[in-house]
Amino acid sequence: MQFQNLNWDDLKVFLDVARAGNISKSAKRLHIDHSTASRRISQLELALGSSLFERSRTGLILNELGGRLLSHVEAIESNILAIGDAVGAKELAHSGTVRIGTMEGIASLYFAERFMALQQRCSALKIELITSPQLLHVTRREADIFISFFRPEGRGMDSENIGKFRLHLYGAKDYLDQVGTPHCRADLGGHRFVGYIQDLIQVDTVRWLDEAIIAPNLVFRSSSMISQMHAASSGIGLVLLPTFATPEKLGLIRIELSDVHIEREIWLSVHPDLRYIPRVKMVVQYLGDQVQRDASFLLG
Repeated sequence: MQFQNLNWDDLKVFLDVARAGNISKSAKRLHIDHSTASRRISQLELALGSSLFERSRTGLILNELGGRLLSHVEAIESNILAIGDAVGAKELAHSGTVRIGTMEGIASLYFAERFMALQQRCSALKIELITSPQLLHVTRREADIFISFFRPEGRGMDSENIGKFRLHLYGAKDYLDQVGTPHCRADLGGHRFVGYIQDLIQVDTVRWLDEAIIAPNLVFRSSSMISQMHAASSGIGLVLLPTFATPEKLGLIRIELSDVHIEREIWLSVHPDLRYIPRVKMVVQYLGDQVQRDASFLLG
């Protein structure tokens, strides 16, 4: 093994390819051509005397050696990112990209419009907001920060509860005028509902409609909270939504049920190696402060 020939530029390409699972995607993100990226992977495999990936129809998958190497290269990356803070270069330390992964509803209807103050505070910081219906693995660096309605299981991440929100039923005025406004759980039996497609739900914590009514008459289903909200605004049926969705903007009327109280927690998870990287630390603190500042609104 020619360890003396290990090159950080090769390792950087390996790191990105390991996360993307595709050389072409990594080459584009790293602003190099495909042949250069492929050559750097080949040089690294030559230096190590072994392949690092298995080829599949869906892309590249790390083999056992590649997985072991990834953990070491990520540690190197974390240390390099921390250098800016260690030498006191505050602006440099807070520059760069932080990728946040979370579900579509809270990403689009709550967090997306709350980054302006952070950007004004640090203009060199860039935010990437990924929406996904499933767990993004911070341990595999699919995201630097993951925000969920549950505490992620498994090791390899630091998780904290940063707040919670309440959910309410909403309906359009035309619908309520036609069918009537329910006041308690017993009144829900004759109503139509909008909700998630059950067999496509990948996160059980969004099965919140089940806590209000057993076997609801679902006349419209969507994997998108935004689509559900718009469908309900047309008068097709009632929808259960978080307060952060601000359905009132679409003319939906909140329905207060005397015996139905539904809440969810907001969990923030981050890779331990990244937690104290200045730019990640800044975003983690900002997100936590923002949720705490909005506590009365989220629980309204």
